[in-house]
Amino acid sequence: MKASYWFHSYTFKTPAGTSRGTLEVKPAYFIELEFQGLRGRGECGLLPGLSFDDGPDYEQRLTAFCADLSDLSEATWFAWAAQGRIDPDWAWRWRAQPSMVFALEQALLSWADSAAGGPGTRLYQTAFTRSEVGIPINGLLWMGSSCYLHDQSEARLSEGFRCLKMKVGTLDFEAELDLLRHNRSLDPSLELRVDANGAWNGPQALERMASLQAFGLHSIEQPCSPQDRAGLRAAASSGLLPIALDESLIGLQEPSDRDSLLDEVCPQYIVLKPSLLGGIASSEDWIQRAAKRGIKWWITSALEGSLGLSAVAQWASSLPNLEGYQGFGTGSLYRNNLPALTQVRRGELWFL
Repeated sequence: MKASYWFHSYTFKTPAGTSRGTLEVKPAYFIELEFQGLRGRGECGLLPGLSFDDGPDYEQRLTAFCADLSDLSEATWFAWAAQGRIDPDWAWRWRAQPSMVFALEQALLSWADSAAGGPGTRLYQTAFTRSEVGIPINGLLWMGSSCYLHDQSEARLSEGFRCLKMKVGTLDFEAELDLLRHNRSLDPSLELRVDANGAWNGPQALERMASLQAFGLHSIEQPCSPQDRAGLRAAASSGLLPIALDESLIGLQEPSDRDSLLDEVCPQYIVLKPSLLGGIASSEDWIQRAAKRGIKWWITSALEGSLGLSAVAQWASSLPNLEGYQGFGTGSLYRNNLPALTQVRRGELWFL
């Protein structure tokens, strides 16, 4: 089996305001596997400044990762393909490279689809991948001026979205409250979510959450930084708003560390981004640990291109307990994306 990688730089159609600054381009690496004349491909969803495995030596580590794959025996690869999963012990050796592990999981499923006579892009057999149903998603409001956010809100509603998600903690807080007030006035039944990206300390979070209560929000993501567990715990137990952990999950691979976070903070939700958490098996482990504690969850893409976004959505569609709105509305961000595998229609993501 031969494993290789190639690089692609995505160019945003419009500079994207994120919690890590404004992005105009985004790096991407693709792992490609060739075995018995068939190919499989997966996207390493690397987010500079946020991915646990981001660093100047990423390509060196990716070269070593592909070399390790190329040394696999035929029997090992067939065993993985039959199970639809890579060996947990092998994955554990590479746990410090979560984006690579997820790309490999995609490539394995892609190769297996090709081996079964498929196009190599249908990773699961579900109603979603048969284009029978769509997945409800939130409409994301990109960071920018107050006017820009107002315009986006009305555009998302005209496009059929029933759930809007916006960042808070970046503008003047009164301006953010005005925008939420505007969004709530547009439709009282609209589901509203906010994401603070760890912008506040503990006392600030409680004060701001008390002000946000008036808008009937579904939840607030990461009101305090991952390091401020006391602040997160206070926010989660305050009864003001349900909180969701996002960045707090990144880099936690040891089972005891995952349990410690969930037990210490007791959040109402966790947000799963497979590219940042180590892929499918790792994300499903988070789901199982959350379920034991009555913690709910949703799944979000992490600015992947069409290949990675499709993989995240297909995996989500395979989960029997998928509920609510997922965060998959990032498929049309780039001028130079790979051919589309999904499409947003009236607030839902559909497989093409």
